[in-house]
Amino acid sequence: MPGKGTVSGLACVLAIANQKGGVGKTTTAINLAAAIALRKKKTLLIDLDPQSNASIAFFDAAEFQNSTYDIFSDHPIPLVDIIRPTKDPFLYVAPSRLALAKLEQQLAGQFDAPFKLKDALTPILHDYDYIVMDTPPALGIITVNALVSATHLLIPIQAAYFAIEGTDDLLETFGRIRSRPNPDLKILGVVITLFDKRTNISRDTHEQIRATFGDALFKTRISKNVRLEESPAYKETIFSFAPKSSGAEEYRKLALEVLQRVEEDRVTRHSQDAA
Repeated sequence: MPGKGTVSGLACVLAIANQKGGVGKTTTAINLAAAIALRKKKTLLIDLDPQSNASIAFFDAAEFQNSTYDIFSDHPIPLVDIIRPTKDPFLYVAPSRLALAKLEQQLAGQFDAPFKLKDALTPILHDYDYIVMDTPPALGIITVNALVSATHLLIPIQAAYFAIEGTDDLLETFGRIRSRPNPDLKILGVVITLFDKRTNISRDTHEQIRATFGDALFKTRISKNVRLEESPAYKETIFSFAPKSSGAEEYRKLALEVLQRVEEDRVTRHSQDAA
């Protein structure tokens, strides 16, 4: 099945990033990828976080030997040999291991370090419609690799005080990536996570984020949800674990917004290329 995520027929490559931990980044990566796959879009979830939580949500660690760590080595393993199928016929996962934490030191000083992931992705871009990347909670070499290889950036922000603090660093990194190695990178949007409509903090933070990011803010908010927290322990996405839960409904809506924005961007780029 050829990828149709962009006008070129290549996959839409979506990096989910925020250097702050505990913002629902991995939960969003897992369930957004699953929701897109449910729309019959061939989707690859790439786990780039050394904590491997996105991988553990689908597999036991003993089930795979190769991981995303191996695409960064001096003698890299092809990404196609790392990718594993899931229960969903449209969803695939490239799992990670704790060894990824060693990369910062191993890649230090290598001139091609920021481009290793892009090199690994290039041979498979025609094979998927969407590639979703879960990044570590840091702006190190792994996240830089994700941004260099991505077509779009999605930023999850928790509905809590000080939530926007630190996004300046991410946006600065985004600007640097756009200025040279990846000028086509776009911010697809910002999604509010862990939202609790019962609290003033969540409501106030929502307005603060809206004022800061404007139209970039997705309409869909991801609420605090016990089912979302429980599902990875059972090796399930929210759609198989609790398909009627509010978490499942919210990620379905977010996926529709993502697909719509990508399609709008595709049309815009096509018009610009044709002009």
